[in-house]
Amino acid sequence: MDRQIRRLGLVLMALFLVLFAQLNWLQVFHAKALADDPRNTRRVTRDFSQDRGTISSADGVVLAQSVATPDRLKRLRQYPEGDLFGHLTGYFSFTYGTEGLERQYNNDLVGRTLPVRNVRDFLGDRTRTGNLTITISKKLQQVARDALGNRKGAVVALNPQDGSILAMWSFPSFDPNPLAAHDQKAVQDAWKSLQANADRPLLPRAFRERYAPGSTFKVVTSAAVLEKAPDLATKPYPVLRQLPLPQTTNKLSNFGNEACGGILPDLLKVSCNTGFAQIGLDLGAAKLSDQAHEFGFGQAAPLDMPAPAKSIFPDASAFAHDLPALAHSAIGQQDVAATPLEMALVAAGVANGGVIMKPHLLAQLRDNEGNVVRSAQADPWMRAMSAQSASTLRDMMVAVVQSGTATRAAIPGVQVAAKTGTAQTVGDNAHAWLIAFAPADAPKVAVAVIVESQPGLGDNVTGGRVAAPIAQKVLQAALAP
Repeated sequence: MDRQIRRLGLVLMALFLVLFAQLNWLQVFHAKALADDPRNTRRVTRDFSQDRGTISSADGVVLAQSVATPDRLKRLRQYPEGDLFGHLTGYFSFTYGTEGLERQYNNDLVGRTLPVRNVRDFLGDRTRTGNLTITISKKLQQVARDALGNRKGAVVALNPQDGSILAMWSFPSFDPNPLAAHDQKAVQDAWKSLQANADRPLLPRAFRERYAPGSTFKVVTSAAVLEKAPDLATKPYPVLRQLPLPQTTNKLSNFGNEACGGILPDLLKVSCNTGFAQIGLDLGAAKLSDQAHEFGFGQAAPLDMPAPAKSIFPDASAFAHDLPALAHSAIGQQDVAATPLEMALVAAGVANGGVIMKPHLLAQLRDNEGNVVRSAQADPWMRAMSAQSASTLRDMMVAVVQSGTATRAAIPGVQVAAKTGTAQTVGDNAHAWLIAFAPADAPKVAVAVIVESQPGLGDNVTGGRVAAPIAQKVLQAALAP
């Protein structure tokens, strides 16, 4: 009997120790994770019941604010500009959590009660919220929206010198207000409608969607020549309509079956597929892949938003037994894929002497007493190329605007550098691209434009005809005093 009692006592003691350890794990070591879990309804109710800081544009327009309500949640999140900033503000929803800047800066926006330090603290408001100002102005965002119109795609504009985002528009967009409502039946209906929409309005195409960059990628291929095989820059490539590809009987054609050739600047100016495909083969997989990764391919751009997509260029080993794929990759096709943000950063890297700055939306964060809590910092992200190579490539891109495929991006009195792209997709559809920066000699803005899936492969769907006028309007507005 005594032995059984001892065994029972040991079992009970062991269970007590397990319970003690588990309680300590939950209350001490795992407490923060549980508190921050979006499924924690106490946390969500608390955040909704407290005041929440504002989100404002660079020109002082309120994009997100909280107003008092008589229901149990006490505060309703409102988005006065609706879908114009929907992908950026995201939403603050009791049912579906947070997205966009609401998620990225949640801990700064949500009200927190400060600890009591003296008697006076009992008499005043000890709750502090953060008010976020972003780098995008409503004025330029509106220009980007109007220029793209009702065509699927995206526009990204940024300052190449410090990485600040100046415009970031994706169409279609969505209005966050229905998702922030307190009528949960209405919220669920709005969510189901958005999810069922085949155009995917919840998708921020500017930084979460990847596309074949087409001939805009020839900027990266040109950089690889200047940096890693400069002798190829002066090599004359034959005038061809089609390039026979190694390891196969297939041929790679120029757009519209046109004939082109010459040295590197000539090839870039007219966007010569046969010349750049052969350059890719001459460079070799290692040099081209390395250069792409030095521009940021292979990783997600460090944007202060949740889950930006990673742009893709295959590792050199992928081409070991597939040289035709290397030729196609050199002109931005095959398995090459980039976000519009990444291609804006490619343009910005050339504009900024070869250095790509970290892109950011944060301009400044102040508490509700007006004190500056945090300000944006200009930090380098990648060294894509030398300043000398960037200068040479800039001049080549200026020629593309002056007498090449991007003449519709020209701005009177301002020197613009650009590169067009027409990336074939499914069937006879093509994405129309343009990347650019201006003024070319002292760049203040870099831009990327994509218009998705234009029908047909004729001149009417090229980047020079479709995307260039959009970029021109955005550049012109960004440079206006």
